[in-house]
Amino acid sequence: MSVFKELKTGAISKGTIRNLLQKRWLVVVSALILTGFGAAITGVLFKAGVYRLESWRLELLQNLPAWIVLPIIAGFGGLISGVLISRLAPAASGSGVTHIMGFLRHRSVPMGLRVGLVKLLGGIIAIGSGFPLGPEGPSVQMGGSVGWQLAQWLKAPIAFRRLIVAAGGGAGIAAIFSAPIGGFIYTIEELLNSARPVVLILVVVTTFWADTWADVLQGIGLDPKAGGFDKSIGFQVERPYSPVIEFLPIDLGYLIGLGIILGIMAELYCRYVIGMQRKGNIWFQKRLTLRMTTSGFILGSLYAILPETFHHLGELKNVIAMGNANISTAIGTFIVMFLTTGLAAASGAPGGLFYPMLILGGSIGLTCGGLIESITGYVPTSYVFAGMGGFVAACSRTPITAMFLAFALTKDLLILKPLLIACITSFLVARMFDEESIYERQLNMEIDEENHIKKIAEEKSLTKM
Repeated sequence: MSVFKELKTGAISKGTIRNLLQKRWLVVVSALILTGFGAAITGVLFKAGVYRLESWRLELLQNLPAWIVLPIIAGFGGLISGVLISRLAPAASGSGVTHIMGFLRHRSVPMGLRVGLVKLLGGIIAIGSGFPLGPEGPSVQMGGSVGWQLAQWLKAPIAFRRLIVAAGGGAGIAAIFSAPIGGFIYTIEELLNSARPVVLILVVVTTFWADTWADVLQGIGLDPKAGGFDKSIGFQVERPYSPVIEFLPIDLGYLIGLGIILGIMAELYCRYVIGMQRKGNIWFQKRLTLRMTTSGFILGSLYAILPETFHHLGELKNVIAMGNANISTAIGTFIVMFLTTGLAAASGAPGGLFYPMLILGGSIGLTCGGLIESITGYVPTSYVFAGMGGFVAACSRTPITAMFLAFALTKDLLILKPLLIACITSFLVARMFDEESIYERQLNMEIDEENHIKKIAEEKSLTKM
């Protein structure tokens, strides 16, 4: 108990990690590199698996009507993923971010390679079959699970075990978004809440190695695309998107206005997602398989009546990021993604929310930009990407991480200033409504649910006596 209290206050973690570095520095560095490798390979495999399954689903749509293909595949995908998770690793359900946060807050959370592998398979099946979620949440949990397993094998002290789990989680972000700086800052800003030099160094090594390993793995053929080298993964000189960015003095006011709108809409989204998850817990309780199957069928049915653009989440993101959508399409995208991602998150499917948040934020930026341009004839060139970063910042309460995740999409230094303005503004506005991020609220909801179950069990045992 005394050790737990010391760890909680950070009294011995700094000295423990320093002693470990001095006595076993080669083992520590090797563990960090291997953690980065584990996060990278699981992240790359995750994206490759989702791509293959999505491609197969889209091929079926060429020969069969959407109202048959989408509900059946999504429902069946929810069934298979739910069975895998329920029987092999219940901790693999959900986004994965809250599991890592819970572990770092000294909760008893199942970790290890088994959880990571089930998360990998379950996430590929769920997202590939049509659940509108992203790969970053599972990658965070998979990276943390790899780090935990390595720490177990090395018999590392608890302080280092927590550090390497957090670093593994950040490495998952780095590998998925090609954003080593974003992964590094996310670990410090959200997971560890720490800025000690020794911690910063260890996390930097892990996240940058994860990004490098992802690059190497694709260079030897682990490519989610059907042919050739995919330049969307790994820290590349080439940019996924190349918008023309200008920043004028008048943009400051426009970006602050956008940030206010983003902060309000993001808080509404957080409350909607949490509310849907609470309803799911009440309606389905512990029946995860039924919950995911039902949700998958409903999601597939909804997407079956929508245009083809909504049948592929990656293409939808490209349409928004490139600014190829008009105002009505952008508004429709926001409404659809707002409603369906809340349902997908409530299903307990293994998938993240960062990816949907980027599309939601980009849709708001595109809509606001189109409206302003029609009224004034001018709109900041950074509105779409500022919307992406600002929405993530407001939901996750991590403005610096959000800024670098959006920056990774363009790798244009000129966009950093407008991103910072939008992210800080939306973050401050969202905090006026609630100081906790969507992930902290999800974690608190899980804790309340566990306490409620324990209370019912205790009452039953007392009545039997």
